[in-house]
Amino acid sequence: MKWALVFLGLVALSDCLTKVPLIRGKSMRQSLMEQGRLEEFLQKYPYDLASKYTNLMSNMPMYNYMDIEYVSVISIGTPPQSFRILPDTGSANLWVPSIYCNSQACSNHNKFNPGLSSTFRALNTPVSIQYGTGSMTGFLGYDTVNVGGIADTNQMFGLSQTEPGTFLYYSPFDGIMGLAYPTISASSSTPVFDNMMNQGLVAEDVFSIYLTRDGATGSVVTFGGYDSSYYTGQINWVPVTVQGYWQIAIENVMVNGQVVACTQGCPGIVDSGTSLIAGPPSDISVIQQYIGATATNNQYSINCQSMGSMPDVTFTINGMMYTLLPSAYVRQLNGQCTSGFQSMSMPTAQGDLWILGDVFIRQYYAVFDRGNNRVGLAAAV
Repeated sequence: MKWALVFLGLVALSDCLTKVPLIRGKSMRQSLMEQGRLEEFLQKYPYDLASKYTNLMSNMPMYNYMDIEYVSVISIGTPPQSFRILPDTGSANLWVPSIYCNSQACSNHNKFNPGLSSTFRALNTPVSIQYGTGSMTGFLGYDTVNVGGIADTNQMFGLSQTEPGTFLYYSPFDGIMGLAYPTISASSSTPVFDNMMNQGLVAEDVFSIYLTRDGATGSVVTFGGYDSSYYTGQINWVPVTVQGYWQIAIENVMVNGQVVACTQGCPGIVDSGTSLIAGPPSDISVIQQYIGATATNNQYSINCQSMGSMPDVTFTINGMMYTLLPSAYVRQLNGQCTSGFQSMSMPTAQGDLWILGDVFIRQYYAVFDRGNNRVGLAAAV
């Protein structure tokens, strides 16, 4: 199935905030489900979410790709070539497919042609992006990257030459734009937002993400600050504990007011590149039991008729409670309901890692403040 490219205007606001629309389309899971190929695909291409957070010194990591729905449009080169990218706060590199890629995954995605850009400079530096089922290989280059009207000149990025298997064939994005700290960037590449800061292209060293719910349009990444029209109440600021990912400290996880997981505190990552909420298998298993989820067909299923009696799940972060209602953590797709929680085994020096992905960000507007090394969270409208 060939993905149609959606062109949206990228609006630069007069108050120095630059808004880049996020397009919400079909996830890979939905496309495969509609074709009756989901179970076969999951068996053939099992993925390990934890692989995103390992091997950072030599590889650019990949993410939980199956449920990704939000993509943005950027351009690279002179004249500009357009790409659908995943804005990913859980990685730090930019990469897109290139015309030198003959893999099936590149056949239905936009490919960068260096020969058509007068500002492209190639590097004799290979790059490898590690996936659960193989690795993408390519090389690095420099060019101008335009993000919402912000011209980021001399930006290093990866150009793919091979992409593994067929799973990326079904993805709604061409490549990734990493928005994490440069300490986890492969090949010592300066991330896009760092270049924006270094070149004085943003009013503040801050960007923010708003994700709509229930299929509504209007999701957006805002560069240079945050927009009060996307949240209610006040922003609660949480210190970044490790400057690699956007890592923060979680105090506990409760179900209906009872602490059931992360009982001694645990590290968490606010990650727009992971669609679900992931945590240690033992803790996630407890949560699945509380919400009545059962393992079937390589996922956790829920009786859609039970949503009215299911419990709330609350994360305590920096003294504040962030509650997810069943309507937030249950995914409803084609008449089927599945859990928005997923197991991931990733021990760190600070404890077992949790990932607060799109299930969480849809409920809580997320502000990423590089100037003060903190994450802001507020109830999304």
